[in-house]
Order: sequence, then structure tokens, then C-alpha cells
Amino acid sequence: MPPTIATNILQTIRKGIAIPAHPLALTAERRLDERRQRALSRYYVDAGSGGLAVGVHTTQFAIRQPKIGLFEPVLRLAAEEMDRADTKRTAPLVRIGGICGETKQAVSEATLLRDLKYHAGLLSLGAVAAWNEDQLLVHCKEVASILPIVGFYLQPAVGGRLLPHSFWRRFVEIENVVAIKIAPFNRYQTLDVVRAVAESGRDIALYTGNDDNIVLDLLTSFTFRTKVDANGQQQSRRIAGGLLGHWSVWTKRAVELLDECHALVEGEQPIPASMLEKSIHVTDSNAAFFDAANKFAGCIAGLHEVLRRQRLLEGLWCLDPNEGLSPGQCEEIDRVYAAYPELNDDDFVREHRDAWLK
Repeated sequence: MPPTIATNILQTIRKGIAIPAHPLALTAERRLDERRQRALSRYYVDAGSGGLAVGVHTTQFAIRQPKIGLFEPVLRLAAEEMDRADTKRTAPLVRIGGICGETKQAVSEATLLRDLKYHAGLLSLGAVAAWNEDQLLVHCKEVASILPIVGFYLQPAVGGRLLPHSFWRRFVEIENVVAIKIAPFNRYQTLDVVRAVAESGRDIALYTGNDDNIVLDLLTSFTFRTKVDANGQQQSRRIAGGLLGHWSVWTKRAVELLDECHALVEGEQPIPASMLEKSIHVTDSNAAFFDAANKFAGCIAGLHEVLRRQRLLEGLWCLDPNEGLSPGQCEEIDRVYAAYPELNDDDFVREHRDAWLK
């Protein structure tokens, strides 16, 4: 029998939480800055995040390279910080670790995550882009036999691949799938995933990674008339929370945004125009952070720049010395900072930063 996820953790995932995708703190020499790495984890916890996603795209996939060797150290640091935080919490933090590569590598990474007490693995399929659906599903089942998995539809522009409805319809039948992160930045492809879950009848949690549509993803009821249950009711699904690189910055406000969306949904209230406006403001901010104008070339550096301005990171350094802000991106971040001051949490960070850095 594959390992199962604890009931309380599964309930938390299904309820919907904010899960920042954890960045990588480096020194000017491009070595791990342990003090600032821990400070980031503490920031996310104190901002109200329900969990952390570590070893994912925002953490930089290159941490796995043998010459860099940061995959296990970074996972371990985050686990230690979550252990510390959990001693003061009633609900444990949800621990998600990134998994990528072909099957041998993916199984090895899942095993490490299991040994470090992570609850589930976010399974990227970008490294197996040439495989057919049957091969992909065998791969997913093998990884799920080691650790519960979160499916991941990552847009091709940043290393993902196209995954049609037929794939997701079969994927959701894997017993140990607990959630899916939907991040193709595409309405049609988002519907492929949600419809597959609805048709399955399973209670698999859905998380937005669609940085271009965060707020509306969280407010929308996805109802499909092509599938009805035994009582003749249409199948509906909602996207419960977010697992986002975008939420690795201005995190306090992201948590508040998710709470606001949950309150509207649970109260069955009409969506106010102010939320539609906020949706545009969040997307505009994301375009600056993620460098949408330059095909996301500066997406990680853009997040680092926000954290540098808040003095949580010392610099913008990425593992790849050629990776940095695109021309004009800094000015775009200036613009959204000035345009939407209510979206930043600079005051919160300023109040607690010294304690996080101790």
C-alpha cells in the first residue's frame, strides 16, 4: 500500500490555504545564505501561510545539480523551520516538496521528501516532455507509490509541457493524488484539469498557479453539465487555494486576499466590483514581478527584487549568473509599487524582519 497523507493535513489542503513557493537565498558568491533562507520561511509562516512549497520552480530547479548540491540542504532547512513553527500551532503546516526528472530521479526525490517528513510532492513533468500519456501515467504512479502527489500543470514558457484533458482524466484516478496545481496560464487548459476532476467525482483539491488570473480562479464555481452524479446533480468544483511563486512576496496581503475570497464563496455573496478591480491589480503586479513582457525571463529575479527591497534578501543572485532582471523590469516593479500600495506588506515585514533574521 502506498503511504497515505494524515487526515488533518488532507482536510487542510482541501479547505484551501496559501502556499508560497519558497525562493532560494544566496550570497554574492552564489552560496546558500542559511540565515536569510530561514528568515524567508519565518516570514511566510508569520504572514499566515498554511504551508510551504520547497524545491519547486521558484526555488530554482538547478539546486538538484550535483555540483550545486542544495536540494537536500534547502529542504532540510525549511523542514526545521516548519518543525519549530508547528510547536506553536494548532494546525500543522502543509509541507510540499518539488519532484522532477525522469523516473529514477523522481522516485529518489520522493523518497528524500518522505524521509524528511514532507506530506506530498509537487510532481513536475517538464523533464519528460517527449513521453506519451501512457509513459507519463506509469511514471506518476511510481512516484505516488512512494509519496502522495500534487499534480502540476506548468506552462511551457517556464519549462512545462502541454497536458490534455485525456491525461488529466486518467491522472485523477491515481489513488495517491491529493491535489493539483493548475498553472498553464490558459483558460482552456485550466478547464481541462477542473473538468477531469469533476468527472472523476473525487475530492481532489485544486490550487491555482495561474498568476494571470489568481483572484477570479479563487472566486469561480466551475460547473459542468456533461457530468452528473447519481442524483442527477451537476458536478461543480472550486479552486480552494493557491500555490504560487507570486505569493512568495507580499505574502501577508495574499493570505488576506485568500481569506476574503473564502468569505465571499462561503457566504454565497455576489462578487463585488472591488474584487474584480483587485483581480486586475494583482495581475498587473504579477506581470511586473514575473516579467511577462519578456516571456518570464526575469520571473525569479523579479521576486528576489521585491524581497531585496524589503531587506529579506541581500541581492538578486540566482544560481545561473546570466539570470537577472530584464531591461525595464525594475521600472515596472516601481510602477506597481506606486500604483497599488495596498497590496504590499512592507510595514509588516519591517516590523518583524530583525526577529526573522536572528
